[in-house]
Amino acid sequence: MRKGFTRKPPADSPATPVKNYITPGGFARLKDEYRFLLTRERPAVKEVVSWAASNGDRSENADYQYGKRRLRQIDSRLRFLLKRIESAEVVDPESPRSGLAASRVFFGATVRYADPEGAERLVSIVGADEVDLERRHISWVSPLGRALIKSEEGDRVVLQAPGGTLHLTVLEVSYQRIEVEPFREPLGAETAAKKPPRSPEA
Repeated sequence: MRKGFTRKPPADSPATPVKNYITPGGFARLKDEYRFLLTRERPAVKEVVSWAASNGDRSENADYQYGKRRLRQIDSRLRFLLKRIESAEVVDPESPRSGLAASRVFFGATVRYADPEGAERLVSIVGADEVDLERRHISWVSPLGRALIKSEEGDRVVLQAPGGTLHLTVLEVSYQRIEVEPFREPLGAETAAKKPPRSPEA
């Protein structure tokens, strides 16, 4: 332990991740959302657009205009998800570790630390695509994540917070399963909505 050690994050730390690290659960969620949009939501919206287009003047057809806008949103999201999936570097926090990799804070670590008032907090360090403050999952490139990276039990680290500089004490570093909220079909999805009425000729 390095009880007297205080470390500041490098001043030139990147604002955006150089690598797209992600846990297995977060990676699965990205793939599930991509699959849902590509195979279910987009075809359902396309069907609505086709139905609306058959109803006459498209310039005053709210269903058609909304559907086209929704298709553009879905396609934009699909492109984003595909880039994130293709660039992902999956890191399993439960993988065996030894030496410094087991005692220091790296991606996938769960860290218990104390703030200047002595209040203890627990956070897990995850990827930019799986941040969940309710579950205390923080990004490895967030100010807190960068302050904690490479520290170990007993270290005092410096956090540059919006309200000023804070000195935190690392109490415990562990590597365990990080439960990521799975992808769920969003409320209002076209796949869950009532299908458009079919024309009498259909």
